[in-house]
Amino acid sequence: MALETITDLECDVLVAGGGPAGVPAAIAAARCGAKVLLVQDRSVLGGNASSEVRMHIVGADCSGGRGEENAVEAREGGIMEEIRLDTTVRNPQRCASMLDLEFYDKCRNEENLTLMLNTTLVSAEVENGSITKVVAERQSTEDIFHIKAKVFIDCTGDGRLGAEAGAEFRQGREDKTEFGETYAQEVADDKTLGSTLLFTATKHDKPMPFVAPPWVRKFTPELLKNRLVKLDGGTDRGLEYGFWWVEWGGELDIIKDNEVIRDELLAIMLGIWNYIKNEQDFNADNWALNWFSFLPGKRESRRFVGQHILNEKDTLESADFHDAVAFGGWPLDLHPPKGIDAIEERPATGVPVPHLYNIPLRSLVSHNISNLMFAGRNHSASHVAFGSTRVMATCAVMGQGAGTAAAYAVTNQKQPAELAANKNAIHTIQQKLLRDDCYLVGVLNKDEKDIARKAKVTASSEQEKGKAANIISGQTRVVDGERGAPSGRAFPGMHRWMSDPAQQLPASIELRWAEPVSIAQVQLIFDTGMHKALTLSHSDGYVGKMQWGIPQPQTVRDYDVQVLQDSEWKTVRTVKDNYQRRNVLNLEETINSDALRVVVNATNGLDHARIMEVRVYEAVEIW
Repeated sequence: MALETITDLECDVLVAGGGPAGVPAAIAAARCGAKVLLVQDRSVLGGNASSEVRMHIVGADCSGGRGEENAVEAREGGIMEEIRLDTTVRNPQRCASMLDLEFYDKCRNEENLTLMLNTTLVSAEVENGSITKVVAERQSTEDIFHIKAKVFIDCTGDGRLGAEAGAEFRQGREDKTEFGETYAQEVADDKTLGSTLLFTATKHDKPMPFVAPPWVRKFTPELLKNRLVKLDGGTDRGLEYGFWWVEWGGELDIIKDNEVIRDELLAIMLGIWNYIKNEQDFNADNWALNWFSFLPGKRESRRFVGQHILNEKDTLESADFHDAVAFGGWPLDLHPPKGIDAIEERPATGVPVPHLYNIPLRSLVSHNISNLMFAGRNHSASHVAFGSTRVMATCAVMGQGAGTAAAYAVTNQKQPAELAANKNAIHTIQQKLLRDDCYLVGVLNKDEKDIARKAKVTASSEQEKGKAANIISGQTRVVDGERGAPSGRAFPGMHRWMSDPAQQLPASIELRWAEPVSIAQVQLIFDTGMHKALTLSHSDGYVGKMQWGIPQPQTVRDYDVQVLQDSEWKTVRTVKDNYQRRNVLNLEETINSDALRVVVNATNGLDHARIMEVRVYEAVEIW
């Protein structure tokens, strides 16, 4: 008799994969009103950012390299920024498991989201070009689940859901002629980027011996001449965090040979450590490993064929897609498939992307399965373009874009495959993403329901570049610097109100309408220093670039929202100890007034108030 119990489940949107793409996809869809199931095959969320792998989340800001104060704010917004800000305040100790908890907590707090950990999707049923049902197994409880949904989003990285459903995909590298790509291969092949195992280490107050297993690889200065271990008695940084270039497996089947790749990566990674500890003078006697991964951090495997395959030209020329739902900006970061065995090659070839670029919805929708979407490293892109889009923060904004579009499809009884050709659908999805503090190159707030856009704006004080009216400029960041958005779509300006530091706090900004309006919801976007790097990392040197463990000093901490009634200002909401960028305030009851103001009483360190945007709505609605 079979021990497994079969359970039938139904939802609006099923998200497979709980990494940096899957979590935002599930949260976005749930917040947009869809009933969501998030199926994750590991015991923790976070994918390559989780405590199982521990890669830091990077994206369009190029680890702070693209950012420039008052010129380029390239960090991702939306759910990714929410997670980053929570993590820096709640996890000053930089504990890897605390990021697992952040992802988990975010999911548990969404009433429309059901999380299923340790659950692996194993098959899919398709009728008339649409997925009708998937089957998932949870070995730990001897359960089998048959799950029906209206929209399916594959965020598994390896593309397990889509592959089971028969969605067309690619593996390997295209040749130069297919997309006219300068940085592609002369001849196409099936090779990919390799995988990596990371480690963390601690320096002690006494010598800490390391005895290498007999099966580790042996390294010499010649074998590592193009890697980042210096041979002058030191390293390029501390030994507290491992080396991303401990990479291997790109010449094998990155999925089917994963166990072989893991075993060889252990031999490589421990061999590197043995080289540092025992075979060269790196002054590493007191250093000892405190953790290392047994789960390879994968870079590339299946890439689905969507309604559009993003290519090199799209990224380098920042193509103006009508259906943009996410953005990127990381270099075309290509690695030799041989990984560490490519002795004569550098471990990466990073081609800078001149400007921020958009990612279209069509690259997140299957071209042959009408209700299948995808986000993360299995999205639709050429190998070269994928070199830029594969990084986790870019995967996260793809996830939020896909989740938002999926919820729209469910709400309006449409298939994801229909959305890109529907101008009204794209307008609504894009405006919802902007409302949720996502950034799209060249797309401005044109939300007809945002009555702040119709108000006259004044302030108690302002700076020359920080005029009060900037809060309704339609954009919530400055991107007109050299490496920001392309000319014509950057919309120059600071896009924030900044009070005069000489006037001191409190400072206030006021919206006034010609006639009384109904006020039910107020949304505020604050400055969180998005020109700087901010992400959990176990590298001391990298964290040294950040203001970690504290709220960002530019952010408003304490404030009051007031409305004018009977010629007097009435406080309707008071907020203290804020550190988040996006604040959504639902009033206890709708209030009629012709004026509203925000009084900033304190920041988290800056000597003046900054507000990027104020939105006002007459009703509390999802869309």
